[in-house]
Amino acid sequence: MRYKIVAGNWKMNLNQNEAIQLTNDINQYLSNNNLPKQVKVAIHPPLPYLANCVNYISEKNNAVFGVGGQNCYTQTSGAYTGETSPEMLKDIGCQYVLIGHSERRKYFNESHAFLAEKVKKVLETGLTPIFCCGEQLDIREAGTHEAHVGAQLRESLFDLSKEDFSKIIIAYEPVWAIGTGVTASPEQAQDMHAALRQLIANQYDKDIAENTTILYGGSCKPANAASLFSQADVDGGLIGGASLKAESFTEIIGIMAKCLSA
Repeated sequence: MRYKIVAGNWKMNLNQNEAIQLTNDINQYLSNNNLPKQVKVAIHPPLPYLANCVNYISEKNNAVFGVGGQNCYTQTSGAYTGETSPEMLKDIGCQYVLIGHSERRKYFNESHAFLAEKVKKVLETGLTPIFCCGEQLDIREAGTHEAHVGAQLRESLFDLSKEDFSKIIIAYEPVWAIGTGVTASPEQAQDMHAALRQLIANQYDKDIAENTTILYGGSCKPANAASLFSQADVDGGLIGGASLKAESFTEIIGIMAKCLSA
């Protein structure tokens, strides 16, 4: 089944009480609303709050609502001060890990090869990688965005077996639309998602491509979520700023449910 996912990336925001309250509010919303079976919700709090957030998800919502790390390292343990292993994330109840977010690529110089190592380690651990890819504005304006983003998948993911690749979630994030208030048009998002799905089909096969969840990330909010989620190849969103408020994040979840019911 190709899941529809609304994922929140909280980045380096909120304090502990705010993180717990936000998790509890989302959990309450999910307890009060029956979502279509193919819809899942994920949050990616800052590292210090992960365990607390996991504990505020009720048993009833465990199958729908998951927590993920924003980053991880390539090793299980060792002298890697400041790093966190996938095993540690799994141990406290995480299900997902963001890999290759544009901010990690930009500020921490994470290479394609390094991200490939992370993906393999995360898969070995049994967590689900949400692999981020996207282009800067100059690449978009030059018209080479499909080749640029395609290279990110080829260099970091296409050494995986069919079985392992089928466990990956892709998040396309046009860097020029992250935190800028500018959003890719629904048509631009659809075109890129369709191109990525075709690339996956060419590398693996049509069945794997059709079952790969591809999220859109880049200033997705309640005002534009319906137009984005109604696109054939857009399977949800990796939400930034709008995931920091329960009202806006749960509204986006509701919009996803309505899009599936329409």
